Amino acid sequence: MTRRQIEDHLQELGDLYAETSGGGPWVWNQARSAFLRRLAADARRPGFELLIAETTELTGCAYGFPVRGDGPWWEGFDGYLPGRLLRLAASGRLFVISGIHVPSRVRRQNQDRAWNLARRLQKRLLTDHGAAVAVTLVKRSDHRTVEALRSWGWRYIEGDTPRTAPLGPFRVLVLET
Repeated sequence: MTRRQIEDHLQELGDLYAETSGGGPWVWNQARSAFLRRLAADARRPGFELLIAETTELTGCAYGFPVRGDGPWWEGFDGYLPGRLLRLAASGRLFVISGIHVPSRVRRQNQDRAWNLARRLQKRLLTDHGAAVAVTLVKRSDHRTVEALRSWGWRYIEGDTPRTAPLGPFRVLVLET
């Protein structure tokens, strides 16, 4: 989607996020607003791409941006990325996936299948940008998202296991193409 198309679909994207993030209506409103602010900020990044899946309505989305080895893209990643990933970023082959939002049934059913919606969206983002590796940050306390990402092929960053994870508010996960 272009930036203009994203602006035209903010209401739907916010609704999708609220529906797929869990919690009750009060939580949805706060989470939805924060999501829309993050999405607007990411959409201004060079190379930003948002993919949607829809039937008669929006059913899923994934978005992110390619990164270089310099610049502010790594806010929050400081101290987390090994040299190998920094070298990939310098060569333009690293892609940050900021979010994958799909219905809860996609998180629970057929997670390991190539045709799983989340797997298809993330693969398409990486293929479209010629990325070798994707990276994402997940709040350390968000076990549900970490579990879903791991079921879709993501893994902890080198040397990061539940017992040896670097301290900080986030877990870094990577996905190789």
